[in-house]
Amino acid sequence: MSRMGDVLAGFHAAWEFASDSVLIRFERGIRTPRLLQALGERRIPLEAITGVTLTPGKRGTVVLQAVPRPGADPLMDAAAGQLKEGCDPYRLVLPAERETLAEYYADELRARLLDDGSAAADFLVDPPKAPLHFKAYDGKATFDGAAVSFRWFWTGASSAKWKAGDKTFPVSELSGVEWRSPELFEGHLRLVPRDAGLDERPGQADQDPAAVVFGLGYGPVHESLPFAASVLAAVRSASPSGAPPARRDPADIADRIRHLGELHQAGLVTDAEFSSKKAELLAEL
Repeated sequence: MSRMGDVLAGFHAAWEFASDSVLIRFERGIRTPRLLQALGERRIPLEAITGVTLTPGKRGTVVLQAVPRPGADPLMDAAAGQLKEGCDPYRLVLPAERETLAEYYADELRARLLDDGSAAADFLVDPPKAPLHFKAYDGKATFDGAAVSFRWFWTGASSAKWKAGDKTFPVSELSGVEWRSPELFEGHLRLVPRDAGLDERPGQADQDPAAVVFGLGYGPVHESLPFAASVLAAVRSASPSGAPPARRDPADIADRIRHLGELHQAGLVTDAEFSSKKAELLAEL
């Protein structure tokens, strides 16, 4: 950090340090998780980081990890604690012999952070760029930067979706995005219309024309999560100034917390991450 352009290379990624940010470049190798390959590189402003840890890893490695500030990164907001450890873009895994060097950079980063414990008012990390698209089980989702379109597949879409017809949702008419990982039960991407009340929305994603459902090989994380993050960032940018955030369905929040607890029990989410994300979810009620 004392010199512009210092680089710390690990497995699957390299961190380049600047005075006000960290540029993370992900490798394209076959061993690199597909989500990280899809992200390519990301510049993380220091104001988007709330902490830094260095812990022992598996099989002779150490893990340097930046803790994103709540509300600063649309990708992590959309993920809502559902990412597996190996897909976390804020982790840098290094050989154990580089621990001293990693500790130096960890200390340098900590010295530059201004952690006041508050959530960011605006996204500080750039979202994946549109246009984006992916195939879900029941339709194709497309985002051009201004609107989300769902085109239904006759082989998978429910009769409710066929009756509603193909849909297009301008981001100005949305208040949020819900992403449920395809690696969990009932994975889906659901758009939240700005003027729709909770009692007006179908309970199941396969019945909701504002949602697409995932399945085996459909809506993979490396395609659907960047899509959700890009839409989420566009929705926030299009929100009227001072408009209050939309209230989430309490049942959905409870379900998210339950699955977050499962990830925590499985060791995929740390105690601190679990507590922080649970507090964020409860704040949305």
